[in-house]
Amino acid sequence: MYKAILRPLLFCFDPEKVHHFTFSLVRFCHRLGMGGLFKSIYKVNDPRLERKLFGLTFPNPVGLAAGFDKDAKLYKELSNFGFGFIEIGTVTPKPQGGNPKKRLFRLKSDSAIINRMGFNNGGVEEAVERLKKNKNVLVGGNIGKNKVTPNEEAVNDYVICFEALFDYVDYFVVNVSSPNTPNLRELQDKKPLTDLLNTLQQKNASKPQRKPILLKIAPDLTDEQLLDIIDIVNDTKIDGVIATNTTISRDGLTSENKKEMGGLSGKPLTQRSTEVIRFLSEKSNKAFPIIGVGGIHTVEDALEKIEAGASLVQLYTGFIYEGPTLIKAINKGMLTI
Repeated sequence: MYKAILRPLLFCFDPEKVHHFTFSLVRFCHRLGMGGLFKSIYKVNDPRLERKLFGLTFPNPVGLAAGFDKDAKLYKELSNFGFGFIEIGTVTPKPQGGNPKKRLFRLKSDSAIINRMGFNNGGVEEAVERLKKNKNVLVGGNIGKNKVTPNEEAVNDYVICFEALFDYVDYFVVNVSSPNTPNLRELQDKKPLTDLLNTLQQKNASKPQRKPILLKIAPDLTDEQLLDIIDIVNDTKIDGVIATNTTISRDGLTSENKKEMGGLSGKPLTQRSTEVIRFLSEKSNKAFPIIGVGGIHTVEDALEKIEAGASLVQLYTGFIYEGPTLIKAINKGMLTI
């Protein structure tokens, strides 16, 4: 029904407006008491799907990637579509409007999306107020810096978000890999990234019980840079890596929107994100868990990432193009391995 009827209709309109409309529609359906119906349709209840990582128990290995529910407005409702965990954000210390519109583009012939949203969000405190109502959804907090914060002061922004969210999320993701905040990816260099992660680990160690910290990396890193990432993860003793964020590559695209600036997600990223996962897993001798994300549009895409070394997977663009039946299909596919 989604791909045959709803998606063609939604794809007739501006993607950012459709995103907000879809949020309103999902919220309205739940207010009508349809949450249980969605659960019964999309959720796969099988204890074999549970994954124990970072000291957490994930109900199933399929999560929603950051960027979809930036402000933690719909994490409970979205979990009813069968996700095992929801990652909110990227949140920043202060609210910011993001980049000028139009900033979200479909590439239909490529089954892809380009975005240059620019960490638009209502600020970390607004997200915290919503997360205080959470009862049983496993939530990750993806944190970043404000656009106006210079890189030499970026650590402070990450610390502010870390402290504010600490009691309300199950794990953290440090986002230094978005291409849509000027100079942000420079924080992936070895020294600034090591300093940032060590600072967060020091804050983490001061808590009565620490929370897992993961690093989200770009797919555009060279092999040498990926080896640096392995060293950084081992040296700072963070808990794992999310591979990968969106790409700035435009290789092989056919859509006229390919010239738009921003991060590319969807099918064109499938192979590269899997290559990064395999490289990290093999070169590190599986020293840390990896969450695989990037171009998952089929069950086979998800299973390839698991085979390459991922312990969990996340969806974003595949969720938009394929609909919630993809979550159920992947979870059923996971039972076959």
